[in-house]
Amino acid sequence: MTARAPLSTSFTASSTAGEVVRGVDLTGVRAIVTGASSGIGVETARALTEAGAQVTLAVRNTDAGDAVAGTIESSTGGIRPRVARLDLADRGSVASFVAEWSGPLHLLVNNAGVVTGGLERTREGWELQFATNHLGHFALAVGLHDALARGASERDGARIVAVSSTAHMRSGIDFDDLHFERRGYDPQIAYAQSKTANSLFAVEATRLWASDGIVANAVNPGGVATGLQRNFTAQQKASLDAAEAAGVFTYKTVQQGAATTLVAAVAPQFAHSGGHYLDDSQEAYTVPNDADLAHHPHGVKEWALDPAIAEHLWAVSTDLLRA
Repeated sequence: MTARAPLSTSFTASSTAGEVVRGVDLTGVRAIVTGASSGIGVETARALTEAGAQVTLAVRNTDAGDAVAGTIESSTGGIRPRVARLDLADRGSVASFVAEWSGPLHLLVNNAGVVTGGLERTREGWELQFATNHLGHFALAVGLHDALARGASERDGARIVAVSSTAHMRSGIDFDDLHFERRGYDPQIAYAQSKTANSLFAVEATRLWASDGIVANAVNPGGVATGLQRNFTAQQKASLDAAEAAGVFTYKTVQQGAATTLVAAVAPQFAHSGGHYLDDSQEAYTVPNDADLAHHPHGVKEWALDPAIAEHLWAVSTDLLRA
């Protein structure tokens, strides 16, 4: 069987979010962007708003969200995004956000993320990076499924974008110790596991929900200096510096970092095709699980796209949230 060629677009690593949405009319599109009070989330929300979308900034700090909404309103000629509180590490907050949402939803951008310098846990005892980056977004998407399905029937499809990372290449999913209860804690491995989970979510969400008109894709924004790095330890900073020196990545602006998210959100190539991992505005090529990150900085490991692992992670995540 001939391997399928990766989906491609006309955009590149240097493209910006504004360039991706230029000429795109999103009037009537209702979108949610999590973590839209700083960094890539702000630029994602700005670009969607400029294209005419009705954007909700889902943020932990609503004061910061209101400030961002004001700057977007100023730059878009009077279109102000809505601001709503969402703490992805708090199941009650996610449930409240879902309960307060009314009407259809056409685009969900799971952009928010957290990096810790040491072991932190939620009230349930879950490791914080996995709980926030994966489980919170998982609960949000599942809770908003019916709204997405209504949006899909309105506009010939709805999309979910899961923001992953090159870090996924450091670790698959350790189902025997998801929350580091037995193994020694390494914040970089914990972050990597959560980013692999983001990609696997896109695989299984598409399998389950494509018949409802909903597709999900994962994206790697690339190296962008944002508030995400504020909790880095000296070891994490040194690792990042070493990766940059080795040519694993070149820093992008936040506008360039948001571009791949916008490709997954609006490009026609991904309107009805999901379960992909995008890098530099293209579908990435798949590499073996033992591949070296330094030699494949724009690849995606098999463990991040494996359908069987994705199905198992979905079941485990469902059980955790039911407990």
